[in-house]
Amino acid sequence: MAKLTGQQIADAGLDGWAYLLGGLQTRIHTRDFATGLSVVNAIGTVAEEMNHHPELDLRATHVNARLTSHGEYGVTDRDIRLARIISAIAADAGVELESANLSRLELALDTPTATSVLPFWAAVLAMEHESVPDSGDDLRDPSDALPNVWFQASGSEEPRQRWHPDVWVDPAQVQSRIDDALAAGGVLVSDAGAPSYWVLADPEGNRVCLCTWQDRD
Repeated sequence: MAKLTGQQIADAGLDGWAYLLGGLQTRIHTRDFATGLSVVNAIGTVAEEMNHHPELDLRATHVNARLTSHGEYGVTDRDIRLARIISAIAADAGVELESANLSRLELALDTPTATSVLPFWAAVLAMEHESVPDSGDDLRDPSDALPNVWFQASGSEEPRQRWHPDVWVDPAQVQSRIDDALAAGGVLVSDAGAPSYWVLADPEGNRVCLCTWQDRD
């Protein structure tokens, strides 16, 4: 199935879901563990019938769900269909989906020589090298316990910051994140890449990018 664009996913109108770094994510507020387990079991039954298995993280008061079509490196119509079914399961259980506070963390290494340093980080992190279409080289944890590591081409001028976090958020949440960061003493370094990304820095100058799906292939 064809990978959907960010705009196509937005046009699907999935309430309570956010498109973050190649996947659909939601948080199902179940209030207690027993309800969460029941919701997970219901999702599991449907997912098995579809032969399309979401990533589910069961916690005491909520369930985190992420949908992606790994073979397409992104979201397809099959993920949209399963997201709607999960939303219906949550509604039947009397619980709510929420996406406003969701983020997806990616670590970015700015380097002019990615090919020389990538094997080292793959070894120490025990992660797999994956070349993603339209994105470049990534390291991915097979168990999805660690954030992806992305190697970003950069210059070699000194001084420079080698590592920075990329925090993927829903476009509707960007401004509130920026406002909170500025109120906490940070600065907006650049919005030249908006609405794809904004560069912020803490009071010591350590940088972070807030990223969205907008204006990307």
